[in-house]
Amino acid sequence: MSDPHLQHAHQHHQHDHHEHGEHAHHHVDTGPRLLWALLLTLGFAGVEAATGFWSGSLALLSDAGHMVTDSASLGLAAFAAWLAQRPPTQRHTYGYGRVETLAALLNVVFMVLVVVGISVAAVGRILDPAAVNGAAVTLVAALGLVLNIAVAWLLMHGEQTMNTRGALLHVLGDLLGSVAALVSGAVVMWTGWTTIDPLLSILICALMLASSLRLLREVLQALMEGVPPSLSTEQIGCVLAGIAGVASVHDLHIWTLSSKRVALSAHLIVESLEQWPTVLAASRHALAAQGIAHVTLQPEPLTNTVRWLPIPEKLRQQNAGASR
Repeated sequence: MSDPHLQHAHQHHQHDHHEHGEHAHHHVDTGPRLLWALLLTLGFAGVEAATGFWSGSLALLSDAGHMVTDSASLGLAAFAAWLAQRPPTQRHTYGYGRVETLAALLNVVFMVLVVVGISVAAVGRILDPAAVNGAAVTLVAALGLVLNIAVAWLLMHGEQTMNTRGALLHVLGDLLGSVAALVSGAVVMWTGWTTIDPLLSILICALMLASSLRLLREVLQALMEGVPPSLSTEQIGCVLAGIAGVASVHDLHIWTLSSKRVALSAHLIVESLEQWPTVLAASRHALAAQGIAHVTLQPEPLTNTVRWLPIPEKLRQQNAGASR
């Protein structure tokens, strides 16, 4: 019989090669989308800034400043997507996929700073109202809305990683800012009530902050190598323990490598090492169904085990039936 550890190493290598090929393909698609989004956003930010100064609209100036920050964020996201394509090295054996998580973190920080800046300016404008050219604001905001819808569509139809979601968060903030500026311009143009401009700016800031905090939670979970929110350690342990030939599971670890890559390592207590090739194949198949493809499994004979994760017999039988 062939060495089960050698057989595992061979299958692990074959899988990693396939996984990296798909991973690189997705990011080749992501990079150009981010670059186009960057160029469109940065170009229109200049138009909004000039019109905002001329018209006296805080909503328009806020949206322009937000779009400039977004341009930097999109540039960062595009760079991260390019860097993530690089293959693993001797010093970075998992590759550079985690850089996308770091880029998403920086994008969240940028967004929070923008929200704070706009909120402070809005409060000042409420206390000291200023004249606003409603017609100019309405026209430019309408053009900005169309542009932001196009950029959001571009990003939403690419691969959804933490990195692109961080960039998309900024673009959606821009889109909401354009809506606020459009409504503000229309209200000022028809009623002359200029306070609507800073009030809508504060409302948009609140929505952007809520979205930022949700993404921040996911980013921190990945950086702390926590279990992805969509998975349960207990459930995965039950799935593995329910495979025919597996007595129990221990030293089970699940963590996030990048937005689309989840890793798992575990020790499986097997009834017989002769069954390991079959158990390994069944385990990989069961874990792939859970969205876990980067797997390292260590077999241990039943007689040598001390620590183990007991599985309720009823649940074990259910999982065993599902794996067959």
